[in-house]
Amino acid sequence: MHAIMPVDCRFIEQQIAVVLTDIGADCIKIGMLHAAAAIETVARVLSKLAPRVPVVVDPVMVAQSGDRLLAAPAVAALRDTLLPQAALVTPNLPEAEVLLGQRIEGREAMVEAARALRCPAVLLKGGHQPGGAEVVDVLATAAGVEYLIYPRIATRATHGTGCTLASAIATGLAQGLDLAAAVRRARAYLQRALESAFPLGHGDGPVNHLHTVARFKGS
Repeated sequence: MHAIMPVDCRFIEQQIAVVLTDIGADCIKIGMLHAAAAIETVARVLSKLAPRVPVVVDPVMVAQSGDRLLAAPAVAALRDTLLPQAALVTPNLPEAEVLLGQRIEGREAMVEAARALRCPAVLLKGGHQPGGAEVVDVLATAAGVEYLIYPRIATRATHGTGCTLASAIATGLAQGLDLAAAVRRARAYLQRALESAFPLGHGDGPVNHLHTVARFKGS
């Protein structure tokens, strides 16, 4: 990440209104919102829609470099106004640590942290857990806790993993899958996107979003 360019809150609200009054939405996925005012604007608009439209929130707060992307007031606004409206929240470990103000180490701590976020459902992603041949994610819902375990992939093509996963989950929910099924399918999609990614540039390259698209013969 090199820079952030804030978008005027009035324009954000207008964008949402234009899309929802024209195309509509079967599910809404939210990524990075730069400031408390933007978060509060989106939360206010969504409060008029819930619970008819499920909302997936990817609380983007910490860059891959480890840099904090949100100031304290924005973190508080996210935690207090937006997360309670979400059908699912998908933090990684550094983001969950910021939200809870505590370190999270090990599977049991991940389960406790997911529950402590007090959202209807939380997918706590364990990719930042150091070491190990496996990546363990924790899905905590009212029905219980499920571990999603995948082999750790040695790749630098990891840019956009969180956004990709949250968007894929939202797609499944929009198609009528239940939450657990949408999460499992999305996580399998992301795994293959990581496995088949082709490194680009000198930094963290993108995952391969197109691995599900068949190539035509002769192409």
